[in-house]
Amino acid sequence: MSAVAASSAVLSRRRLRSVPTQACPVVPLELGKPLQLSKTMRARLLAAVRALVTSPALAGASDGARLASVVLTAKAKVRNDYQAKIWAAELGRWLGVSQSTVAHTVLPELRTAGFLGSNVATNAFGHATGLECWVIPMYRAQKAGDRRHALALSRSELAVLLSLIEVLFGPGWAPKDKEPVPAGLLAGRTGRGAATDRLGLLLMVLTTGSAGWLQLCPGSVDTSRGRPAATVARLLGCTAAAGAKVLKRLQEHGVADVVRKETGSGLNAQSRVRLVPVAKAHGVAVREARRVADAVFSDLAGTASRDLESGETGETLVATGMEGAGQDGIAGLADLATTAQHHALHASVVTSAGSLVLAGGFSGEGRRGNHGLPDRACLREDGGPLRGEQPKEFPVDERDGQRAAGAGGRPKGPGWEKAQQQRRVSLPADLRLRVALGPVAWLWERLSGWQQDQVEAAVKAELAQLAGLGVAPEGAPRLLADRLTDRLEETGGEARVHKPFPWLIRRGLPQRRACSHHKCDDGVRLDTGEDCENCGNVIHLRRARRARICADIDRELPGLSDGERRRVLEERLGEQAAIEAEDLVWRREQARAQQARRDAARAAAAQRAEAERATAAAADAVRQALPCGDCGRAQAAGLCEVCDHRRQTEALIGEAGLLTAVWSADLADPGNVAAVAAGARTTIGHSVATVWQEFLEITDIAVLEADPEAAQDAYAFAALQTAQQAVQDHQDTALAMLGRTEEAEAEARRAYKTEQGRHWFKHNPNGADAIAAATRAADTARERVAKYLLATRLEQLRGLAPRTAGAVIA
Repeated sequence: MSAVAASSAVLSRRRLRSVPTQACPVVPLELGKPLQLSKTMRARLLAAVRALVTSPALAGASDGARLASVVLTAKAKVRNDYQAKIWAAELGRWLGVSQSTVAHTVLPELRTAGFLGSNVATNAFGHATGLECWVIPMYRAQKAGDRRHALALSRSELAVLLSLIEVLFGPGWAPKDKEPVPAGLLAGRTGRGAATDRLGLLLMVLTTGSAGWLQLCPGSVDTSRGRPAATVARLLGCTAAAGAKVLKRLQEHGVADVVRKETGSGLNAQSRVRLVPVAKAHGVAVREARRVADAVFSDLAGTASRDLESGETGETLVATGMEGAGQDGIAGLADLATTAQHHALHASVVTSAGSLVLAGGFSGEGRRGNHGLPDRACLREDGGPLRGEQPKEFPVDERDGQRAAGAGGRPKGPGWEKAQQQRRVSLPADLRLRVALGPVAWLWERLSGWQQDQVEAAVKAELAQLAGLGVAPEGAPRLLADRLTDRLEETGGEARVHKPFPWLIRRGLPQRRACSHHKCDDGVRLDTGEDCENCGNVIHLRRARRARICADIDRELPGLSDGERRRVLEERLGEQAAIEAEDLVWRREQARAQQARRDAARAAAAQRAEAERATAAAADAVRQALPCGDCGRAQAAGLCEVCDHRRQTEALIGEAGLLTAVWSADLADPGNVAAVAAGARTTIGHSVATVWQEFLEITDIAVLEADPEAAQDAYAFAALQTAQQAVQDHQDTALAMLGRTEEAEAEARRAYKTEQGRHWFKHNPNGADAIAAATRAADTARERVAKYLLATRLEQLRGLAPRTAGAVIA
């Protein structure tokens, strides 16, 4: 290219770049759709999330702890001084981990790093109602007043961040009297790596434009992994291999799509990542992965003898087994344009009948019989003539004739052409089926429409069976794909499969148990992925049995030749196998009989439980019909609510009298105890009157006069609440007064001296640390003695002087 042409090309590109392009219709931003973020809001939230997850204080912390800081920041309430109230189990649902992980890993890591402050929130009765948490860096940024700080988010920005994470991985809930909140996109992704996937998706969404394309990282990257994996790795601060795994799992969940641009050589080089939910939220039509059927070299690259594969076997490079745009089952070859060797592409050798003829295995082996293009590249031939040829007058009829001749002239059954026309070249649209059938994509193309339906049903049945065996639903497709890969390796590759449908139905898809364990598949446990222990036991038993029989033969028949010895060994092994088979049949019959007995016992127990429930319901109905034993109100179940409140109030007043008499009365003088209790009763009565008067001032008296029963209920409830509060106050007073007794003070002095004399304070017993520790020990001892004296004296009042207790309660 000349210098003038080059300069004009550069100017042309610059002019084109200056013109704004319109790739899709503009969708106006709507309220209530957090995935439609403006550029300013996206930059603001991305800066806040990065400030949290990349903080030096969280260096070395788990992804669960980093994600928890983001969730607690988003759930912070401005009106509650930037505090978030949540349970540990609820936080685990947001992170995709268990409550134990949150309590023993996530929260301790945040507290150790000085990143989180928390208190146990309690109600009026002292019961725990959750954790009051605040993210310390965000709290300090809000209090500093600098709105330019990344963590100084406004109320609206916090609301948008919370809505965004609800859509991405919120657990979902059904509030009372409100519309249910649906679960997020990754709500079902739990367990190991769930927090990493959720944090990665959040960072990817905040780094994605309105068209849904992820902004890839610049500079040099690991070419064996690809730029998409490197971008995810840089967002999460992990290795490129870990980033590839995260991207793989996000693809399997359908929230990310790796689209690869096809080059002129037929290789998939440049890659882009589209966030599917972001694109859909902005109205961008997301194209499904398609197969380039009109590119001969693309098909040849897909069927070549793996000339461009890397040496890795444990995992794919960037792809996850899903077909990207412009490829067919060769996602593992993405982003290898810079590392591929310059080697010719060779097509598979396919005969006209569809079976592969293998000779010496040399590269570029010639085709026998039919010298046209291979079967996988003949789709273009069916659609029209090749370059330089003249079109036929009746292409459809001639194509049918060629098919009949290529098949040896054998007649086809009725409906054969219809089944062939209805078959689907690409894999099913269901993501789970695409992942499971990824290793056998070429075999899928060779099936008829009816056979594809049968295979699809068989795959669904196998996935359901794996789920019933304890395999996680999100891992079942990958497990089935690994099974198909292993079966293909046993066969020798797809080229060795001459009849795809029987091979898939009978050999590729079914589970093969090497032992009697129902979770065994070729000696591997389906639920754990480890070697089956039962298979090892079976092999060990078989070897021990063979060794024992050999020893018996050597002992009983020492002079046998090798042939005779082998014959006798086989006979005895056969006899032993027959005995074991008979024993197995007997044990199965016994198991069926035991199961029948258990079923019968379970049915009888269910009948008894139903009869007991009916009896209890009848007894409860009779009890509900009883009148109140105190006031005679009908249908009160023996005691109405007002009388129940009165009884509880009387008992509480008596308890308050005993608590007062414990420290202020002579326990040996019943009269003194009764006088103190009477004073306590009078005090509580004045408090009840005061509370009732305040209630009347804020209530319409006419309503109470119109409904006397409601007035009685209100008065009884107010008296009960007042008595409960009085008992608590009297107990606190009793403990405080008993803590001043000589016994408590003596115990406090002893604890003080003991703590001060610890060996770690012997060099400085009067230091600040020693005095503080001794003071805490003395207070604890004083409180312990006060509680002991309170319990002892209450027992003395109730047990040793029942007349005194009766007088107080009366």
